[in-house]
Amino acid sequence: MTVHGFASPYSSYQGDLLNVAVIGRGFSGMMMAIALLKTIRQPFRLRLIDPMPTVSGGQALLTARSTEILNSRARDLSVSTGEPKDFTRWLQANAPFRQAVSAAIPGFGQIFVPKSTFSDYVFQRFSEALAERKDVSVQMSSEGVASVRVTESGLFEIAFEEGDTGRFHDVILATGFGRKRAESRLEALDTFAEGGADAEHVVVLGSGLRVVDQVLQLRDGGFRGRITIVSRRGFLPQPHTRLPADAVFPNHPMPSNLRQIVRFVREACAEAEENGWSWQATMNGLRKRARTLWSSLPPSEKRQFNRHLRSIYDAHRNRLPADVHARLERELATGQTELRRGTAIETVTSGLRVRWAGETEESLFAASEVIDCRCLAPDLCEPVIADLLKGGLAVTDELDLGLAVNPAGELLGSKNRPAGLFAIGPLGLGSLPDIDLVPEIVTQTYAAASLIDARSMPQLRAG
Repeated sequence: MTVHGFASPYSSYQGDLLNVAVIGRGFSGMMMAIALLKTIRQPFRLRLIDPMPTVSGGQALLTARSTEILNSRARDLSVSTGEPKDFTRWLQANAPFRQAVSAAIPGFGQIFVPKSTFSDYVFQRFSEALAERKDVSVQMSSEGVASVRVTESGLFEIAFEEGDTGRFHDVILATGFGRKRAESRLEALDTFAEGGADAEHVVVLGSGLRVVDQVLQLRDGGFRGRITIVSRRGFLPQPHTRLPADAVFPNHPMPSNLRQIVRFVREACAEAEENGWSWQATMNGLRKRARTLWSSLPPSEKRQFNRHLRSIYDAHRNRLPADVHARLERELATGQTELRRGTAIETVTSGLRVRWAGETEESLFAASEVIDCRCLAPDLCEPVIADLLKGGLAVTDELDLGLAVNPAGELLGSKNRPAGLFAIGPLGLGSLPDIDLVPEIVTQTYAAASLIDARSMPQLRAG
């Protein structure tokens, strides 16, 4: 096994230490590492496992181009619980970034920063957290994971693809939306970037933030051909307000029926705008209630929401910085970029097989290149996850959208399995709305770390 160790005077520490494995070194994985280093009060061993050899603030952030802007304000991006201004203070101490930002902005907390800047911040905070823990051994493993099983002693055994194994008290899955599909998408984008300048017509599939990033990157890269965005529902991300939109929401109880909830939210948005606020402020308030609302809905209404309302909700919660949204509108107004509703069936050599909205027959849509930017659902067929499901160590949520988890990310499976198996971030999206967003992931990682710490303390006392 190829293992890359971070320098630590206790890297060869012997004894019955707590062993924790984090599978995945994207943002969820690196954030989980930070939370463990800051929360667990005893010496422990931490292994960060990912077949990608590079370590950063997250693989999705690492591969981002410098022009990609995060869609959350800096004020919402702290990785330190109890220190909401940590990221903005880090920005203020970053001399090159501070010089590049206009002095006219209302404050560092309100700006939107490049993904690469946030990645630097995450990795620096990880490095600092590690430097403060001389009693912790951290190893980086670049092997793939073949399976996660439970031993007779109640430990979790990870089998690696090269044949080695390791035993751990706690295992945290932090693989985001599925490694294989995410990596293939990135490879496709890189391939097009190398030789796509001569293309005449590019089709971009999807309707979320990745679509907007890709369209603008094509233009920034000199592409002057035609772009068609093909989206099943036809909704693109809405804009943030230019000034902060603090959460506002009616205090009286919300209805329990989905149809009535939709009417309630629409009326709340209208009322907010009448009182000088914004619909964005209302949506921010709704997000604070989203988890409770979701858990209260019966499965039939959850399915109805996913079929008819999910795309609308996502377009209003995953918003674009106002300047980026204005640029997108200008791009669409030129006619060189077009948004069309349709369902992509299959990518072929000459373009895309698609069924346009309102039509029953499939047709061929000619294109020089098709770039798939659709949001990736958790990959339940990924071998490790499929094995956990088959073995009863995990179950899917009631809609089969992802893995069933509690708010701390602990997997809900067989009652007889040992505690200590977690799925952090988007793998639990079917159980926890908005768990694909930075603030929610940060909160979840500290909750998971606190559980691990509390359960490990009897070992510490016994030692």
